[in-house]
Amino acid sequence: MLRGKAIPITTTDQRLLDRRGPSDWVHTDPWRVLRIQAEFVEGFGLLAELGMAVSVFGSSRAVPGTREFELAERISAGLAEAGYAVITGGGPGIMEAANKGAMSANGVSVGLGIELPLEQGLNDHVEIGIEFRYFFVRKTMFVKYSQAFVVLPGGFGTLDELFEALTLVQTGKITKFPIVLVGSSYWSGLLSWMRDTVAGQGKISPGDLDLLCIADEPGEVVRIIRAAHSNGEHPGSSAPRADGPLASPPAFQAEVEGG
Repeated sequence: MLRGKAIPITTTDQRLLDRRGPSDWVHTDPWRVLRIQAEFVEGFGLLAELGMAVSVFGSSRAVPGTREFELAERISAGLAEAGYAVITGGGPGIMEAANKGAMSANGVSVGLGIELPLEQGLNDHVEIGIEFRYFFVRKTMFVKYSQAFVVLPGGFGTLDELFEALTLVQTGKITKFPIVLVGSSYWSGLLSWMRDTVAGQGKISPGDLDLLCIADEPGEVVRIIRAAHSNGEHPGSSAPRADGPLASPPAFQAEVEGG
């Protein structure tokens, strides 16, 4: 835990990727491999017996009392009541709300934090937590130990996690699992662009959009995920959709290739 003047000016990721400076980087990088290996070992060891889990993503800027904060809290409580552990990035905003919701329903609340210049430490509602130095190690943990992704409104980090999951499923690197976008009004513009421009110009196949489903209510999010995992069908959502339906994905447990 680092606060105030103790917080480094640069992050470990920056120092790893920065090729400027003296050539002694050539000699120090091999030692970083051991640190990276240690993060994988620690993460695998902590989460190996987690059981069925859902990752919840969304903006770190959402504040208590707002609709999005309360929505994340209710969704996570519903997931916990359905027997799922809830995994978040462990920070503030939607992440804090999701961890809080899981705890309120006596569920398992997990936080996978990351070293950032302006964000240090896990929120108070995390019961099982770990702080990572490297984004790619953290992403592996989200994918390996989640059986579904729930994506609430968010910024670059949220979009990064969303498209990471979509890419891995589309390319067959992981087994398909539900990816639920929460908030049809927030995501409608992105989905329209993906359908009309990206798919319209042949950059993706029209069927790739079937990897996503949309819901606006907590109960609908939980229903989509439970239905997917219970019978392997394509659970449709009755919630409003952006310019036409997006089929929900077939449900299987997500696993890292070869894991």
